[in-house]
Amino acid sequence: MYLLENNCTDPTWNLALDEYLLTRFPGEVLTLWRNGPSVVIGKNQNALEEIDLDFVRTHQIPVVRRLTGGGAVFHDLGNVNYTLVQSCGAGDFNNYAKFTRPIVDFLATLGVKAQLSGRNDLLIDGRKFSGNAQAVRNGRILHHGTLLFSADLSRLSGALRPQNLKLESKGVKSVSSRVTNLADHLSVSMDVETFLSRLRAYFLETVPGLLPYSLTADDRSAVETLHREKYGTWAWNFGFSPKYTWSRAAKFPFGLVDVRLDVDRGIIRSATLYGDYFGRLDSAGLSDALVGLPHRREVLLPQLQAFPLEDYIAGITAEELLSLLCP
Repeated sequence: MYLLENNCTDPTWNLALDEYLLTRFPGEVLTLWRNGPSVVIGKNQNALEEIDLDFVRTHQIPVVRRLTGGGAVFHDLGNVNYTLVQSCGAGDFNNYAKFTRPIVDFLATLGVKAQLSGRNDLLIDGRKFSGNAQAVRNGRILHHGTLLFSADLSRLSGALRPQNLKLESKGVKSVSSRVTNLADHLSVSMDVETFLSRLRAYFLETVPGLLPYSLTADDRSAVETLHREKYGTWAWNFGFSPKYTWSRAAKFPFGLVDVRLDVDRGIIRSATLYGDYFGRLDSAGLSDALVGLPHRREVLLPQLQAFPLEDYIAGITAEELLSLLCP
C-alpha cells in the first residue's frame, strides 16, 4: 500500500483526486489531506437545502459535491481528512467500525477516547468530530473521513445553516449534530500541522509495507481532467442536485408575484407565475421563456435583463424577479 503525499488545499481538486484514486489508480493507497474553507455535500444531496447560500457567497466559500453519499460537512485548514482505497472484501461496504478503528486507536495514543456512533460518525463525550463515507467501484472501496481538529466552528454553523426556503426535494438531508474540535480534548496542546505529522507517522509505523508515494505527471494530468470537467463545474456541484420544487412569493407596489418552479438536474423543467399583477401579455409567455434554463442566478439575470418583462408583469425589474426565482 502507498502513503500518498498531498499538500493541495483546493477542495475541487482534492475530490477529483479521490475519484481518480478509486477508479484509475493501479494500487491500494492511503492519503491525508486538507481543504481550504469549503462545504462538501454528499452525492445525493440538494445543495440548496444544506447551506446558507448568502453566507457562503459573502465569505466566498465554495460548495463541492463528493462521489460518496452521506451528509454535508464544513472543511477548513483546521480539518484533517483521510482517504483509503483498497480492494473491497466481503462485508467491507458500510463496515465503518473496521475503517475507523485505526483513527480511534491513534487518538488513544494521544489520550483521547473516541467511539463510533450510529452508522458513520466518531464522537468524543457524545459530540461529533468525524464524519465518514464510502463508495465502491469495480471491486474497490474508497473510505474517506474528516477529522475536526481546530476548525472554525462559527463558520461551520453559519455555512451549514440552511435558509428557510420553500423547497420540496428528494435529496438526502443532513442530520444536525453537536460538534467538537479534537484540539479541545488533548492533554498536550499541538497545532494541526503537528497532529497531521503524527497521524502520518502512526500509519507508517502500524501499516505493514506502507510506502511513501508522490503523484506522477500522468497522475496529475488525469486528476486535472476530472477537476476541470466535473468537480470544478456548476453542473456537478449544483446541477446534479435531485429533482426539487421551488416556490417563493413577494408583495410589490405593483402587486403580488408568486413563482413556482420544477427543477431537475439544475434545469428548470416547468415554471408557473401567479399573482394579482397586471401585464399586457399573458404571463405564460414569461413562464415558457424560463423553461430549459439553469436554475442559476448568473445565467438567469442576463436572460431576464434582455427579456421584455414589463409586457408580462408591469412594473417589475429583472432583479426583483430574480429574487423570487433563485436564492
